[in-house]
Amino acid sequence: MRKVQFTETVMRDANQSLMATRLPYADFEEILPTMDKAGYYSVECWGGATFDSCLRYLGEDPWERLRNIRKNMPNTRLQMLLRGQNLLGYKHYHDDVVEKFVELSIKNGIDIIRIFDALNDFRNLETALMATKKYATPRTIASGCISYTQSPVHTVDKYVEMCDTLVKMGFDTLCLKDMAGTMSPYEAEHLIKGIKDKVGDVPVILHTHCTTGMAYMTLTKAIESGVDVIDTATSCFSNGTSQAATETMFYALQQYGIETDLDENIINKVNDFFKPVKQKYVDSGMINPKSMATDSQALVYKVPGGMLSNMIANLKDMNAMDKFDAALLEIPAVRKDLGYPPLVTPLSQMVGNQAVTNVLVGERYKNISNEVKNYFKGEYGVAPAPVDKALEEKILGVGGKPIDCRIEDSKRTGEDFAKAKEALGDLCESEEDIMSYICFPAQAEKFLKDRKAKAEKIVKYTIEEA
Repeated sequence: MRKVQFTETVMRDANQSLMATRLPYADFEEILPTMDKAGYYSVECWGGATFDSCLRYLGEDPWERLRNIRKNMPNTRLQMLLRGQNLLGYKHYHDDVVEKFVELSIKNGIDIIRIFDALNDFRNLETALMATKKYATPRTIASGCISYTQSPVHTVDKYVEMCDTLVKMGFDTLCLKDMAGTMSPYEAEHLIKGIKDKVGDVPVILHTHCTTGMAYMTLTKAIESGVDVIDTATSCFSNGTSQAATETMFYALQQYGIETDLDENIINKVNDFFKPVKQKYVDSGMINPKSMATDSQALVYKVPGGMLSNMIANLKDMNAMDKFDAALLEIPAVRKDLGYPPLVTPLSQMVGNQAVTNVLVGERYKNISNEVKNYFKGEYGVAPAPVDKALEEKILGVGGKPIDCRIEDSKRTGEDFAKAKEALGDLCESEEDIMSYICFPAQAEKFLKDRKAKAEKIVKYTIEEA
């Protein structure tokens, strides 16, 4: 019997897309033992923006969050999204930092590491892949991920070639990451069939969003074409800029006679649990109506769900929501100037922030972010297509050229760890604390100071009570 399995995204991408990753652990802890019995292929619960959000907004230790999920879901594969050489941050890290981060992720409970590079520059996946293999447990899966987009240089043949390269690199599974939900059913059919013809039995996964309204059609066509795993979200956290609904896709596949391994009773209990959780954030305004809507214009500006929700949040903070439509129109223009990069973190933030800046300032590229400058220098990898020459000359100077190597080559000094440990002093209690600081220095230091203050307060009260 044909089987298609499900990755549940409510604990990572679904809430990242709808509410900018502001879902605290306490809001879903109670349902974890039930979810553990659902029969998911995996639960995506970590990586992406969760790490940053835990430290910056939620006052949580992301490592402790992962350990707690692992403790409450011992039987389910836990999955994370890793940005290759960027890890979970917004710049490239040295190879020894990438290796240690992967080691600690597996040690703390991650089974599947989905590794991608925003530019599909596979040189930036090699270190994370080698580390995943080095520290693998019997449950560990290294999933090679392609950032999917459309442009004059992104073709079916090119994507099939990329997938073949990932398999030859040693990845166990392949994922097409359609972060903006722009993949059409036609494209899904030709992509999945082409990939399957090329790589044979290697499992293929499709990750898409409902932003443009095509996700259900695209997933159905992908299933007909041989896809092995689909990413979905429990229905109350589905649709809009999130994924298609788990229960809906389960119901459809049942009628096709396709096995899923899902327990219908359990997945309904999961959704019932999350209904009041979602309503709480709708009532508070954390979930913006724009994030829950279908917008076919996303087919033009290619904005992924997480990028859209973050852009809305940032414009609201600046009292500039009246610039929203103009910023959306500016995004495709900036993307073209940068050589059509896929809009996925960190490129989505870079393109989105530059578009917003252009609109707010009222002049294109009067102010250019350091990240965009570094992109033109070649520090993020090779652009998919030629960049705008005038902008390149403005940033690099006449005749200036980007670097032609992987910027992290031969950088395994251990210096990052020593500096972080010294900077933290007695705030540091573990290797995980050091890693948090390396990735997000200001946010981690504040969190660790708050943690120490709370611990000292508890000790003080305990002594006084005694």
